[in-house]
Amino acid sequence: MVNASVTTGQPAPPAIAGPAPLGPPTRHVLMLQGPASALWRETRDMLVSRGHRVTHVALALGDRLFWRRPGRIDYRGSLADWPGWIAELIRREGVSDLLYFADCLPYHRHAAEAALALGRRAWAIENGYLRPDWLTMEPVGMGRRSRFTRRPDRLRALAGGARPVNLTPRFTVPFATEARCEMAFNLAHALSGPLYPGWQSDRTVPAWREYTGWLPYLARLGRARARAAAVEAACAAGSLPHVVLAMQMETDYQLRVSSDYPGQAAVLQEVLTSFAAHAPPHMRLVIKLHPFDNGLIDWDDTVARIAWPLGIDDRVMVIRGGRLDRLLDKAHGLITVNSTTAIHALRLGRPVIALGDAVYDVPGLTHQAGLRRFWTDAETPDAQMVAAWVRAVAAEIQIRGHQMHPVGRKVAATAIAERLEQAERYWRLWRDGDGVEIDHPAHLRETADDTPLQARAG
Repeated sequence: MVNASVTTGQPAPPAIAGPAPLGPPTRHVLMLQGPASALWRETRDMLVSRGHRVTHVALALGDRLFWRRPGRIDYRGSLADWPGWIAELIRREGVSDLLYFADCLPYHRHAAEAALALGRRAWAIENGYLRPDWLTMEPVGMGRRSRFTRRPDRLRALAGGARPVNLTPRFTVPFATEARCEMAFNLAHALSGPLYPGWQSDRTVPAWREYTGWLPYLARLGRARARAAAVEAACAAGSLPHVVLAMQMETDYQLRVSSDYPGQAAVLQEVLTSFAAHAPPHMRLVIKLHPFDNGLIDWDDTVARIAWPLGIDDRVMVIRGGRLDRLLDKAHGLITVNSTTAIHALRLGRPVIALGDAVYDVPGLTHQAGLRRFWTDAETPDAQMVAAWVRAVAAEIQIRGHQMHPVGRKVAATAIAERLEQAERYWRLWRDGDGVEIDHPAHLRETADDTPLQARAG
């Protein structure tokens, strides 16, 4: 490969200095941007203690804030020069595995492509599908980029060989703890200019603007809670035949990358138009805002402007807050783009329709017949299929732990290290008839319809 300095005009990646691993290294793990917590450095410590070599590339000031360990390289070049630079680093230093938190960050997408092209593994870490105290560890990415199987027969086969799953939460942290860490991380990123002049943020609005959006909401908090409690009580009592629409964060990458919607206004337009045309006249639509919605968009006004011309303004309500289990208990179903809220609904036995690309959008789990029929003839999830899906994803692409909780971080760091050491077991690029070539796991070959193919990088 041509040296990156020749192709990009940027200096080639520096030689990596740092303490030698305690034993013969079996992996060289390259860690990119992590979460707003100590999880990344604790994972580094765990890997080094097990004899692996670890390098961290800091892209912005927030990365340094939560690292504070040897083995860091600062990338100060541009996003345009990043693909050549990171490919050269992976090749030259013999990186075996790439780890990143949030698979859709442009830096991470380019790095994953480089790793796969060189025949190396790229792992996406994210908040878990089985929240609150699970993390996702999945090859390449999530949502539309997920390689995890969605075929019911394969899911059942995986579940048959997996242990039962205990979903009782073990690790919880106060919202204030998470908020402090996120604010420190994002504000540090916003101040990265002097040290990281090439850093290009992917945020749609500046961090300071996003946080100030909470101020008007906090001033109206009491009224918002009272309204949500009233709607929740009516739903739980069964006096309000309803469907729940679970909103996501407008800045959620999975909303933008793993669906065909440019934003949630388009989702609302489609759902409300269909509701007006096809839902029974006695039905209500409860639109539940994401708990972390920052209030920068006035969703009440957006919904009103769509609903009033359709003549359904008295049948649609927007709430912030409310307990999801009570809202869903007697609901006709849940609509979402690809929120993990759907998994909670499926476990409660409520019908779900995913309007975007979601790992749980599987026949037998979600409604497959379109939004028009969902209002009157929603498909109820098969309880055995739900149990099989939960067991399969827990065994294959979930790890127990929490990015904020002190004990949860240690549990997660250990699990990440163990999965990297068993990469041959967990690194699977599935084929579900979409042309992606994989090497089928041996214990699934009897249930697969297509011929096993050699794994192909890229």
